[in-house]
Amino acid sequence: MRHAPRHGSARPGPSAQPAKNDDLPAELSRFIGRSGELAELRRLLSRTRLVTVTGAGGIGKSRLALRAARRMRNRFCDGIWLVNLAEAPTTGAPEEALLAALGLTAGVGQLPRDVLARRLARGETLLVLDGCEQLTERCAELVAELLRRAPGLRVLVASRRPLDIIGERLLPLGPLRLHPDAVDLFADRASAVLPGFTPATGREAVSEVCRRLDGMPLAIELAAARLRTLSLEQVLHRLDDPLKLLTSNGHSTPDRHRSLSTAIGWSHELCSSGERLLWSRLSVFDGNFDLDAVEYVCSGASLPADEVLAALSGLITQSVVTRDDPPGCTGQARYRMLHPVRAYGARWLAELGETDRLRKRHRDWYLGLATWCELDWFSLRQIEVAQRIAAELPNLRLALEYSLESPDDAHIGQYLTGSLWFYWVGCGQLAEGQRWLDRALALESDQPEPRAKALWVAGLTAAARGESVAALTALHECRELAEGCGDESTAALATQMLGVTALINDDLPGAVALLRECLERYRARGELNALVLLAQVLLAQALALVGDVEAALALAEDARQVAADSGESWVRSYALYALASAHAERGDDQRARELLVSCLEIKQEFGDVLGMTLALERLAPLVVLDAPEWAARLQGAAATGWGELGGEPFRSRHLRDQHERCAARAQGMLGDAGYEAARRDGRCGGLDAAVAQVLERGRGRPASLVGQAGGVAGRPWPQEDRASESRAAEEWAAGAAAALRRKQPAGPPPAKADEEPAD
Repeated sequence: MRHAPRHGSARPGPSAQPAKNDDLPAELSRFIGRSGELAELRRLLSRTRLVTVTGAGGIGKSRLALRAARRMRNRFCDGIWLVNLAEAPTTGAPEEALLAALGLTAGVGQLPRDVLARRLARGETLLVLDGCEQLTERCAELVAELLRRAPGLRVLVASRRPLDIIGERLLPLGPLRLHPDAVDLFADRASAVLPGFTPATGREAVSEVCRRLDGMPLAIELAAARLRTLSLEQVLHRLDDPLKLLTSNGHSTPDRHRSLSTAIGWSHELCSSGERLLWSRLSVFDGNFDLDAVEYVCSGASLPADEVLAALSGLITQSVVTRDDPPGCTGQARYRMLHPVRAYGARWLAELGETDRLRKRHRDWYLGLATWCELDWFSLRQIEVAQRIAAELPNLRLALEYSLESPDDAHIGQYLTGSLWFYWVGCGQLAEGQRWLDRALALESDQPEPRAKALWVAGLTAAARGESVAALTALHECRELAEGCGDESTAALATQMLGVTALINDDLPGAVALLRECLERYRARGELNALVLLAQVLLAQALALVGDVEAALALAEDARQVAADSGESWVRSYALYALASAHAERGDDQRARELLVSCLEIKQEFGDVLGMTLALERLAPLVVLDAPEWAARLQGAAATGWGELGGEPFRSRHLRDQHERCAARAQGMLGDAGYEAARRDGRCGGLDAAVAQVLERGRGRPASLVGQAGGVAGRPWPQEDRASESRAAEEWAAGAAAALRRKQPAGPPPAKADEEPAD
């Protein structure tokens, strides 16, 4: 970088004044992504005199700051000055680095700060201070004084920690977006070392590399550089130990960025002993986590529970841990570490010999969380519970993995997997749930109750996917175990799931008998929960199919009312589905359509793939006469839902016949080519898009729910019934919203622009 000549006087004459600095270092590689962050940084600099870009080492702070400075050259008539403090001695003073950058010296008897203040007070100047973290306190004092004495001065700081002075505005810098920015960065850097590499080359593998590196720019660049020696598949395979793999000998790379381990270790050196210990213990978490979990899992020897918050705050200040509050999780701040930073902590945890102990404590916490959420599923907090499990899923997976690693813990793995039944079945995760259940049940356990719990859940998931043989095998073993150990509740559950399997296999008399039996068992025990109501809804569905429509309507309406009174919405959606089926059997297609729209509104909130698929399948025959193209699209979208479930879609003859009659009618009206084109459109759009379209039509233009895009309208909705249902829904929603606003327990009791990233 070209600098103005040095001067021995603090008050240089006109001919000896430092020249305006228009020579920030040129970029050597493409700047990729960060358009939003760049715009926000420029906005902050236009309104604030001190802006600090914070973030983990290697996240791209320096590159972003320099890009913003270049874009704002014309706004600072007295120049932009870059001061690199990252390589300054920790015992030095930042004043000396600033004097050198501005081409000034302090004469005998002159204070460096006075020289700097007089020089910077002359015009509009921007100072870019890079790498202040090792001199934070002294930099903070200097910057605060210079800002007071030089009204035209603005300061842009790139640092792993803020200066914490009055007037400072922070811009926390997170990872690159996976698509397209992180993938584009990898492809760009890879093409530099491997000619012919394009973004299309191994795109899935590139995406996986970027995902496992959590979008950290420095890590992505180092991984791309490895393609000089390794194949893309080898790089991906060796990311199990990213700190060992990701090193570089590049001569233009700052020393602290020549390996991922060194870049992260720079932050480790700046942490206190308590912060380092917490960092290592936090490595047992994945995804994001909350303070309650941290205090339970990470407290102990050398780090009492009442010191955890201070240590966590320190790690946040150092940008080792970041705030990460996902949508829907209110009332509790959540945190996360980037995967490479977590890997660094895991190394230290292994050195301390604490890995197994901390993983066990982590497992115990999430076992408690799953138990608490299962109990809380039948309540006004049901949506909140679903969101909480979704947020905690990475950690629950780790807990499951730990439980299934040792045969001695098989019963814990079986209990934990079974406790999450409501998430596997109710929130669109049947395939994943089945995988965990299969692994858990493959282990021998000397405790029948946890195994029986996992067995009835496995029976339910298998039945929902149309795998009747697997369902019957699991459920018969479950009932035998439950009755052998006197577990009446689990025996009733096994009976209920056998009823579900009979219903799916068109054994309607058997389904009615089994579902009535399980309901009698529940009532004898005084049980009322989501599964009890679900049994009642399923019985209503079976009765409707055998022609007892009035009994079906009464049972389903009773279940809907009890669910609404209890604040339960998942089973309520199935009650609406059963009511729709009964009304359709009665010939009241209009009311059936209304009820299915209400059902889908709830299903959408939970992401209930099975429920949404069934509802679309049931809706298609109700609209085919008025809108055959729309019916074909619904069937195509439902096909994607069956694909997501990973099972056999039409085990039920009734469902299959219904589907085929609808398809035949649509084909007869559209022709084979027209039907296939519409069905393909629905399949390409997918399940979620089809549900959104149904809800948009049902809410905004009720008469056109069955209309085509061209506009063939269906019969009008009965306004009185619709208004009544709407009022009931509004009342329920108001009650649920009020409950969700109340403070709930946070957890269970203890038991293509261009950016290169380096900072």
